[in-house]
Amino acid sequence: MVIASDPVTTIDPAEAAHFGGLAADWWDPKGSSAMLHRLNPARLGYLREAMDRHWGLDETSFTPLAGKTALDVGCGAGLLCEPLARLGAAVTGIDAAAENIAAAHAHALQSGLTIDYRTGGIEGLGNQRFDLVTSLEVIEHVSDPAGFVAGLAGALAEGGLLMLSTPNPHRAFAYCADHDRRGHRADPEGTHDWDKFLTPDELGALLEDAGLKVIDRRG
Repeated sequence: MVIASDPVTTIDPAEAAHFGGLAADWWDPKGSSAMLHRLNPARLGYLREAMDRHWGLDETSFTPLAGKTALDVGCGAGLLCEPLARLGAAVTGIDAAAENIAAAHAHALQSGLTIDYRTGGIEGLGNQRFDLVTSLEVIEHVSDPAGFVAGLAGALAEGGLLMLSTPNPHRAFAYCADHDRRGHRADPEGTHDWDKFLTPDELGALLEDAGLKVIDRRG
């Protein structure tokens, strides 16, 4: 993992190790990332709606992101990167766990997709800018949320769109304690720390402090 040598990284090594340990079955819809598989259709629908509105895209196009660049931060094994690539974007995915990036590479190869996967954190992008930046269920796992949001803002091109998602702590108990019909936890034990959850207002304040304008908020 590319984490130890960067003194200003927002990566939490323990969190990176935890999620790296889940890499083997990330693409299994009944595995440790089952909740993400269930969330993905709704999140993609919302993202498509936001992109169409923001850029005035053709709602009927299968590749509305053709000619645009996209960055997914904390991409795991690529559950969001692959749909974005299919929508036509030139996609970069970064994750703190090398195991996740290896799984992402392998799955993209099997899927016939070209995605630029990198191990590391938001701080390692340098001066690169992207039209679309996404980071879903990641901010509650970083060591410095304000620094993380500032990094996301810095990676956003002029006129770009940023999408963040995180569990609302007012409803997080139900999320964290949810069980599927087989009686298994929705998330592996140790996935979330209550003290790291951000309320919608707290997250909105971080975005505004980073110089961004919140244009929509939805639960």
